[in-house]
Amino acid sequence: MNYDYVLKYLYNKLPMYQRIGAAAYKTDIENTVKLCNLLYNPQNSFKCIHVAGTNGKGSVSHALAAVFQANGYKTGLYTSPHLVDFRERIRINGKKISKNFVCGFINKYKIEIEEINPSFFEVTVALAFNYFAKKDIDIAIIETGLGGRLDSTNIITPELSVITNISFDHTALLGNTLEKIAKEKAGIIKKNTPVVIGETQNQIADIFKEKAMENSSEIFFADKNINFKNLKISSDLKGDYQKKNMNTVWQCIEILKQKGYKLNDSKNIYAIKNIKKLTGLRGRWEIISKKPLTICDTAHNEAGLRLVINQLLKMEFDKLHIVFGVVNDKETFKYWGFLPKNAIYYFCKPEIPRGRDSHSLYDEAKRNGIIGKTFENTVNAANHAIEVAGKNDVIFIGGSTFTVADYLCFHEKKK
Repeated sequence: MNYDYVLKYLYNKLPMYQRIGAAAYKTDIENTVKLCNLLYNPQNSFKCIHVAGTNGKGSVSHALAAVFQANGYKTGLYTSPHLVDFRERIRINGKKISKNFVCGFINKYKIEIEEINPSFFEVTVALAFNYFAKKDIDIAIIETGLGGRLDSTNIITPELSVITNISFDHTALLGNTLEKIAKEKAGIIKKNTPVVIGETQNQIADIFKEKAMENSSEIFFADKNINFKNLKISSDLKGDYQKKNMNTVWQCIEILKQKGYKLNDSKNIYAIKNIKKLTGLRGRWEIISKKPLTICDTAHNEAGLRLVINQLLKMEFDKLHIVFGVVNDKETFKYWGFLPKNAIYYFCKPEIPRGRDSHSLYDEAKRNGIIGKTFENTVNAANHAIEVAGKNDVIFIGGSTFTVADYLCFHEKKK
């Protein structure tokens, strides 16, 4: 199979959570164990850091990868989902996995994959671990896909576990209270392994403390120990919410230094200033064009969207245009209270099976006092917003990772 055929095989043959939702979610890690046994357990041949959390785990993972890269470590990075190119998920020193390696892996193990019948995510985890082992990396930053305890990535033994924060997302799978979600995320805490919690949330702090104590693991609450503002470092990740993420990153750096990693502060500062440049991270407060100012952000749940909307409302503009699409398992009833009613809305459907119909979204918004127009897809909605917006207006494209992905794919093809 060539690369295009391999991608079709991965997307269509294997159940993929991003596309079909809960039907692709596995309630154990047995398939990942089987795949990695087949590969002689590559995850045991390199050191790693494990990152979980509701929001910010992608940014923290990329920032940590940038830090190690800047300090001369051969650094693997596994994240999900991708925005434009499948190969974004698996990188070494910012460079995407080669098409040849992806093809070689699937062609070699296709029969065994079909016997095990794993999900798309389980296969990509095994592919990443195999790639990192073959390329003899120094360390890998591994981001969980969903949850923690039962996540496919949770077969690793990390140097450090990181949990950014807890808020409501994927409640049908992880639980409908912060406590239940926190217990799932706490499942990445390992024996005698330090753990960093990005944000102290009094309601659930004891869950993490108890899990850490049970595992004889030292626990650090980054926001209690680090104030990134005092460091006076300007990151190329411009969202206001990134200050919390950088607190978490700097706390991780301090612990990793104590563990013997050679992380020079001048190089660490360079890394944080150049996260996007070093790692290729996209979709976080990403400015697409200047006149009108057009911004994409992958915030896709209540907590994340609140932060992004708050930052938008601090800006000066004539009119605010919001291109908005969501997937069908999001609790959108929580959004209408903080989405600005005086913005101009362009409701759209992300181009995946989970995408919510734009007319359904429009109807719910209208019942809550928010008026807009409907479009069949993100690109049509965004192009219409760009066409009608004045040069002093602001356009925001978001609501879902996949809304952003749709537009970035279109934007890349235009270049």
